[in-house]
Amino acid sequence: MTEQTQLLADLNDRSREVFRRVVESYLETGDPVGSRTLTRTMSERLSAATIRNVMQDLEYLGLLGSPHISAGRVPTQMGLRMFVDGLMEIAEPVAADRAAIEATMGNAESDVGSLLDRVGSALSGITHGASLVLTPKHEAPIRHIEFVSLAADRALVVLVFADGQVENRVFTPPPGQTPSSMREAANFLNAMAEGRTLTELRAQIAREITARRQELDRLAAELVETGLALWEHKGEAQERLIVRGRSNLIGPEGDLERIRSLFDDLERKRDIAEFLELTDEGAGVRIFIGSENKLFSLSGSSLVVSPYMNADRKIIGAVGVIGPTRLNYGRIVPIVDYTAQLVGRMLSGRGKG
Repeated sequence: MTEQTQLLADLNDRSREVFRRVVESYLETGDPVGSRTLTRTMSERLSAATIRNVMQDLEYLGLLGSPHISAGRVPTQMGLRMFVDGLMEIAEPVAADRAAIEATMGNAESDVGSLLDRVGSALSGITHGASLVLTPKHEAPIRHIEFVSLAADRALVVLVFADGQVENRVFTPPPGQTPSSMREAANFLNAMAEGRTLTELRAQIAREITARRQELDRLAAELVETGLALWEHKGEAQERLIVRGRSNLIGPEGDLERIRSLFDDLERKRDIAEFLELTDEGAGVRIFIGSENKLFSLSGSSLVVSPYMNADRKIIGAVGVIGPTRLNYGRIVPIVDYTAQLVGRMLSGRGKG
């Protein structure tokens, strides 16, 4: 049992109702909630003075706070977490929201990138937040690999996949590479690459380098290892984070510096890796409020994210919505969940074809 769950269990019915109504009103309006407002909505007829006393107790517990000198209260981050975990009511997505997401799946001829771009745009439009879509890695078997020297500090790796796709990636090779060491590295990789995906190749090469290091000169070995690090680095060409709806985060209450901080975070590749790691801990929607998620800890924002899976029930990407901490969680959680399931089913169906 978490600290918040225990705290919720310890509240009496009156305190629980006052707390729930404060949070619901704040999520709807974004404004501090006063005791006089609550006297009109409570199921039990209570005086404003009585409600004020309850709100003071909730503030003492760390669930409510006073943003400025006024009688109004807003939920703290801990209070929002307790509400989300213990009191929030989640309904099914309404028909209009489901239809808007389903409409993005209509064109079966488009590639996965275009499909997920449309999903991101739809999510942003429906939720009035910014959407995040992490696209899946390309896991088709490899047909051929080639290294091309571009300059002393730049090289190109060409990957030809069995499904016909070709990817070109520029990287910085270890110092001292020669055309012959690059050819040797490419020959080494091609000897074992055919029929394997990049993930499978990485594991195989790790074993081969250990067993056959004496067969490679030092520079070729460095090149292979550098190439591996490049291919597996989350945030490089294999994985792409699609962001849609940034302007939705800059409204009348928007703090431009906060939003800039948020997207500076998003654009750093290491944070894309962290975003994926959020989804690797299991299926289902996860909610990160404020500083709970280090990716957005400086922005005061919340993230609702859900992984999607392929036909083998393996997590291959994620969809999410980011916005202010006063997100309408009860509406957005089922939308994100529904979208992730729909994307997973669509991509699994394509894989079978």
